[in-house]
Amino acid sequence: MLEAARWAPSSYNYQPWSFIVATKENSTEYDRLLSTLVKFNQGWAKNAPVLIIAVAQTLTDDGKTNRHAFHDVGLAIENLVFQATALGLYVHQIAGFNVDIARKEYQIPNGYEPATALTVGYIGDPQSLNDGLRERELAPCVRKSLKEFVFTGKWGESSSLL
Repeated sequence: MLEAARWAPSSYNYQPWSFIVATKENSTEYDRLLSTLVKFNQGWAKNAPVLIIAVAQTLTDDGKTNRHAFHDVGLAIENLVFQATALGLYVHQIAGFNVDIARKEYQIPNGYEPATALTVGYIGDPQSLNDGLRERELAPCVRKSLKEFVFTGKWGESSSLL
């Protein structure tokens, strides 16, 4: 999966992504990474065999702001997700993690920003979730219509291509 992330496109081929990875095979490191997640997410993420923190290098080597860093990290994660899916795995991105704890635990330097956490594993039984999580997991997926975000001419004017 990480090999697929490696080959993601990036602005100027800068490749501003790094991944901190922990597996259940090393319980000390796994618990350390798990501790960066907010308590709610720890409750279910502890079942995943792999935890990851994705980090964006927001400053170039010459100290300039890389305004495309988060976009590029997102592309690397999407490649990782596609590869995981091809292998029968599921990836769940987590916004609910403590950036300051991650920065301190892993000595992430200035110019780098923890972007998201991820779990990787096999899908579990929704019946094993508590009521609130089970309802969310089993609810239909609702997405915006294309007319809400594809524009032509000016902001908010739906494209005639639709």
